[in-house]
Formats: sequence, C-alpha cells, structure tokens
Amino acid sequence: MTDLSEIRHVAPHETGAARGASIVFERVGKHYEGKGGRTQALAGIDFRIETGEVFGIIGRSGAGKSTLLRTVNRLEAPTEGRVLVHGTDVGTLDEDALVKLRRRTGMIFQHFNLLSAKTVWDNVALPLRVAGVPREAIERKVGALLELVGLAAKKDAYPAQLSGGQKQRVGIARALVHDPEVLLCDEATSALDPETTQSILALLRDINRRLGLTVVLITHEMAVIREICDRVAVLEKGRLVELGEVWRVFGDPRSDATRALLQPLLHELPPELRQGLRPVQADAPLAPGATVLLDLRLNGQHGREFELGALALALGGPLQLLHGGIDRIAGRPLGRVVLSARSSLRSVDALRHALAGLVDQVTVLGVREEEEKEGAAHAA
Repeated sequence: MTDLSEIRHVAPHETGAARGASIVFERVGKHYEGKGGRTQALAGIDFRIETGEVFGIIGRSGAGKSTLLRTVNRLEAPTEGRVLVHGTDVGTLDEDALVKLRRRTGMIFQHFNLLSAKTVWDNVALPLRVAGVPREAIERKVGALLELVGLAAKKDAYPAQLSGGQKQRVGIARALVHDPEVLLCDEATSALDPETTQSILALLRDINRRLGLTVVLITHEMAVIREICDRVAVLEKGRLVELGEVWRVFGDPRSDATRALLQPLLHELPPELRQGLRPVQADAPLAPGATVLLDLRLNGQHGREFELGALALALGGPLQLLHGGIDRIAGRPLGRVVLSARSSLRSVDALRHALAGLVDQVTVLGVREEEEKEGAAHAA
C-alpha cells in the first residue's frame, strides 16, 4: 500500500462544493496582434470549476483549449477579464507570488518534457532541489510519489528506457512534488495508445480521489471526457458553446461543435440496414405484418434501461436487435439501439405513443418494403 505521509492529503469533507470554486473564469478574452492583424484566441469565457472535481475542456484544434488552460497559472495572460484561483486574481500577482501559485498548480504535458540525461528519480526530485528542499525530505517525497504512480522499481531508469505511459507517470509524479491543489493536464494522453491512455486516466482519477486535487484536463477526444470527467466545457473558435455534467452533454448535445466531437463515439447505422427502407410519415398507417425499423435512444435523464421484454409487449410483436450500444456515464445509461419490429400497431403515431414511457427518444427509420409486401399478401 502506498505511503502518502509525504503527500498532502485532503480530508473528504474538505473537497468538492464544501470548499467552493477552485478556478473562476470571468469574461476571459485573449487576442494576439500580428502582421495580419488581430487574432482572437478567447472571447467572453465565463464559468467556474469546483474544488475537487475532474473538469474537462474540449474542442477541435484551434478552439483555444491550451490558451485557456495556461491562463490558470499565467503562462498566458488574458487580454480581457480575469482568472481567479482559490479567490486570488492571478493577474495581480507579483513575481514571487506567481512562483508560489505555480508550485500550487501542477502541470502535465503531452510530450512529457523529461530530462533525458537524468534518471526517473532525478527528474522527479529536480523541482524540489531547485526550491532548496532538504535532501532527506526529497528522499521521502520522491519515494512516496514513485510508489503512488507505480514506478518505484524504475527509479534508476532513464527516459529512453521507459514506455510512453511510464514517461507520463514520471511527469505526473513530478507535477505533484509541491503538493499542488490543482493539476492541469495539457493533452496528457494524446501521445499514448488506447490501453495506456486508460491506465493514465485511471491513475489521474485515483489521485483526484485520494489527494483531493482539482484536475483540469484539455483534450480533443470525447472518449477521454467520458472516461474521467465530472463536467465538461466545449470550446469552439475561442468561445464557450456548451457546459454541463458529462452525462448531460453526451445525452443531449446542444451545439454543433459538441455533436461533431461526439460523432466518432456514436453507433451510426450501417448502410446495409438502410437498404430497402421506405420512409413513413408520422400519421402514416402501417400495413398488417409490416416490419418497422426503430431508432430508440436513452439520454440518461430518467435513468431508464432498454427493457426488451417491455418494448416487445408495448409493440405487440417480436423484436430483433440489429445495431447499437449502451454506455454508462456517472452511473446513468446512455445509448442507442436499432430494432426491427413486426408490430400489431397500425400507425407511426401509435408506435411512438406506445414507447413514450420506455425510452427517451423514438425515431421510426422506415418500413422494410419487401417484408411489407409479403405481410400484406399474407394478410390478404
């Protein structure tokens, strides 16, 4: 079991909303002046990150994610507005106070930024040596951190001898040496393979829970947001276009940018399932024996599950599951399934009404034309 005696530990009652906002962005704007004129990187960013939460900032390339993250420790200074960290306006800090702020705000980078000529132990110890921490205290702290990130056996290895995931674990340990209250992650998993990404995200969530850190990460991958974050902000061209709990944003995206980012995760209908479908209007009658394709969705709001028995009973006929899947975010089921149903109901409106209390969204994709003709002939 990891010895955390040399690592700051926050009691459960001190984390979360009880301690208030960790970071507040107040109408933050940032522009750059160049030969081609002014470039607006951020405009009117206004939201807060609560202490103890894992918060994601997502957007496509050029959306302003990195610029916004770097205003927290003033690696970037806003042109308008202000950023508060635990109630302090970072724009008002002098050099000494800014150094203290940056020690309280750890940062993890996409490309690790390790010193190739130094061992794992030395890479983690370096910030403490620079700060003049006594050697015995450095020994205890570095040992505890390497245990925490699972690299105690690699303390004498050099970066070239490590995998990408191990290098990132060194970066995480180094970011924790000054017992930060906030951990900033700048595309921390973008250079990693999917399996390693999962292990790093699990480590970050474990650190968040055990040490009470506020974790802020930026990414362009919705899968990362889904895996670890409590809430998410979506940026598009320097503006905040969506903000909310992750399950809400995934279940009911409001902006075009969010829908575009979610597209790779959606269970899109294969083209072969669309072949031979006849579109039907809402008030259209259905022929006896017709096979209808239904697109059913859960958005997590009501905590519903796909109860296939209840669906078959409501439709009055057999079902066949063709396509789809379910995710669980914050314990809530979200997903989409496509079913074919040979229903006893005789209109599209009747189908939707019958399913209204069982799923969150019903779309009738169409009727199988060949099976519709066969069913009509059989009925005749």
